[in-house]
Amino acid sequence: MSSATRIANDIPKSLMPADLAAGRKRLDSVWNGVIPGIVLVAMITAVAFSAHNVSGFALFSPMILAVVAGMVYSNVLGTPAHAKAGIAFSQKRLLRFAIVLLGFQLTLGQVVSIGAGGVGIVAATLGATFLFTITLGRLIGVDRKLAQLIAAGTSICGASAIVATNIVTDARDEDVTYAVASITLFGTVAMLGFPLLAPVLGLDQHAFGLWAGASIHEVAQVIGAGFQNGTQSGEIATVAKLTRVAMLAPMVIALGLMARRKMSGDQQTARPPMPWFVAAFVAVVVLNSLVTVPAEVKAAMALATTIMLTMGLAAMGLQADISQLRSRGLRPLALAFSAFLFIGCFSLMLVKFA
Repeated sequence: MSSATRIANDIPKSLMPADLAAGRKRLDSVWNGVIPGIVLVAMITAVAFSAHNVSGFALFSPMILAVVAGMVYSNVLGTPAHAKAGIAFSQKRLLRFAIVLLGFQLTLGQVVSIGAGGVGIVAATLGATFLFTITLGRLIGVDRKLAQLIAAGTSICGASAIVATNIVTDARDEDVTYAVASITLFGTVAMLGFPLLAPVLGLDQHAFGLWAGASIHEVAQVIGAGFQNGTQSGEIATVAKLTRVAMLAPMVIALGLMARRKMSGDQQTARPPMPWFVAAFVAVVVLNSLVTVPAEVKAAMALATTIMLTMGLAAMGLQADISQLRSRGLRPLALAFSAFLFIGCFSLMLVKFA
């Protein structure tokens, strides 16, 4: 009798506390894994918005100030380990959601504004830069897989292209880290420097937006540089850049065919993902072209988009570890720098003279 009573009493104790413990464990996991990083990103974002209102810094948008502040924080103070998951969430999911919302600021009429010539400039720049980087990497003795990662990151869409390309290149983890670090570094240089060159080069907002979208590495960096030079410039830059992003899947598939060698069946059938936010962005642009969105709603979305983009750029700055660039020597860094110069000069030539 006592045994039966003991078993009966044990049933709820073994179930309910376990459920509660599991729920608490999930909440603790969320807090310890994501929330601290988001809080850190939000703090840097607040600093960037505050600095934007200070005399001397008003020239730079909060997005640019956020990425610089993030890089300073990361490389001087160090990024806390418990914040990395939240930082990654801000850089990836939050940033891509912000890009989708950016579609409410565009219409199909604006998309058409880059024209067939603009699409041709983007495609030609992508292909020429990829081939240039691969060829130069072979000539100066950079590992083939690392050269492919740098080529993809420079010519297509930064870290997203590097990760997708690694599906078929299967490079070492340190190669992926090096490529992402170098692409982030030179993409940030472009984001900060290109808007200052616009008046020197005689580029109007349309031409600068096309140049920025065809040459700067990351989507967020393009947005930061484009809108720094004006609203029209930012819209053109965004469309041009997303045209490059849309070329990610066919480019990686082509690279896989070129680099085909003996490998396992799973590797042979791996397919590069198509970024979901590109399709979502296009859907939002179509919706915005067909449906009249109230001005108040558009204004609120614009503010929310700016805040999330700034948070994404702050996270990007926090992820940029300059020390990683020393791990593989100077040749890959020289390759990334050369690719950065090539894509900037080649696309500028096409924009100016094509």
